[in-house]
Amino acid sequence: MEVIVKKGKAASEKTTALVGFFFEGTKRPEGVLKELNSSLKGKISALLESGDVKGKSGEVSLIRTDRLIHAPRLFLVGLGKREKFEKETVRQAAGTAAKMLKQYRLEEGTFLAETLPTQKFSPETWGELLTEGARLGAYSFERYKTVQEEPKKALKKVSLLVGRQAPARMERGVKIATIITDSVYRVRDLVSEPSNAVTPSRLAAVAKEIGQKTGVKVTVLEKPAIEKLGMGGLLGVSRASHEGPRFIIMEYNLKAKHRPLFIFVGKGITFDTGGISIKPANNMEQMKYDMSGAAAVLGTLEAVTRLKLPFRVVGLAPTCENMPGGHAYKPGDILKALNGKTIEVKNTDAEGRLILADALSYAQRYKPDGVVDLATLTGACIIAVGNFVIALMTNNDRLAKKVMQAGESSGERTWQLPLWEEYSELVKSEIADIKNIGDGTAGTITGAAFLKEFVNYPWVHLDIASRAWTEKDLPYIPKGAVGIGVRLLVDFLRHWKNE
Repeated sequence: MEVIVKKGKAASEKTTALVGFFFEGTKRPEGVLKELNSSLKGKISALLESGDVKGKSGEVSLIRTDRLIHAPRLFLVGLGKREKFEKETVRQAAGTAAKMLKQYRLEEGTFLAETLPTQKFSPETWGELLTEGARLGAYSFERYKTVQEEPKKALKKVSLLVGRQAPARMERGVKIATIITDSVYRVRDLVSEPSNAVTPSRLAAVAKEIGQKTGVKVTVLEKPAIEKLGMGGLLGVSRASHEGPRFIIMEYNLKAKHRPLFIFVGKGITFDTGGISIKPANNMEQMKYDMSGAAAVLGTLEAVTRLKLPFRVVGLAPTCENMPGGHAYKPGDILKALNGKTIEVKNTDAEGRLILADALSYAQRYKPDGVVDLATLTGACIIAVGNFVIALMTNNDRLAKKVMQAGESSGERTWQLPLWEEYSELVKSEIADIKNIGDGTAGTITGAAFLKEFVNYPWVHLDIASRAWTEKDLPYIPKGAVGIGVRLLVDFLRHWKNE
């Protein structure tokens, strides 16, 4: 979907629908809506005065214009309370508006940008927020539907209409957000695909396609190279799968030695049966999204390269399937990770941390300034924090603070859990260096405590199990794959400052 910026007057704009925004408790139209109200012979003020609309967040009302202006429809979208207005308010309102345009099967629509409090943010930021919300709200995944109840029309274009704002500055924000949301689209597509379509080899092929398109250097290691390196975790988890593992390495701008170096690591289990410790059948089909972390890394490297951000960035994505079978690794097995540490397997369904152990060990050779891993690591994460926030654990509070700030700014919020030494005691093994599960308590934290054994650099662990998939529609996130991580990591880099 395309987003453009236009300069003009609302009453004379030729469009299928205008979209205006207003705060909860608004009694009379102001600014652009006041001008429109005059052309519409008081229709807007009559609606507000009736009390039928409150302006609550997510509330949408339709006014038929009866040809009093060029546009046949005017949608009014509520922003909620003025004192609670923030960046996320704009994204959600724009996403709600885009969904409404799709519901009416309209191919285009026009947002009245100046019905928002434009003094709150810069024109660039307004362009970004409105574009993010609209494009992400308009997303759908229907590749495998061959029969439609009724013909559908895609929302192809949204115009941001301004009268006083500087269009060129807003256009810069639109361009940035379009690049970022293109990558979120890619992540949502990858996570939404069935596991017979997105296999480890396919995920690696997509990484190579990104490399060809953007110029980012992509290296894919297959089983012989993985064996030579000694990645025992990745080899162990993938043992029963008919498709061999892949280790994806994406490198951007590494020649710029004077630039900070950040590494993003993503868990890439393209399907997780649980292995010998097999999962219940109920909802197992959703385990195709266990590669959401790897997908986010691919999408982030694509966006970083297209945005030409001034950093050195590496993406690492270990990917395989976790299957049962005669060759499967078993509870009680001992695996040796890349850094030489031995791991007692207590539960084969705690497999993500095994493949991440190798990837985090591999990251050490770059001597990074900071590493962030993303993984749908634990079901316990959903119990701990619900579906509203990403769980964060760290060995470096400065790096964590930067990630948390990016979470607030991007709308992909994080919440820090402790990672005290007492938790490390819970993953010590009696017959190996470490075991892959704790004692059943603090599952999310013990998962991070396990990973901490494989890092010797500033590191943040993001357990995205709580945010990678949604069972209900949200304002700019349709039911299904969220595409979590790209906006967070890109925001982290864009606002990084050495202090």
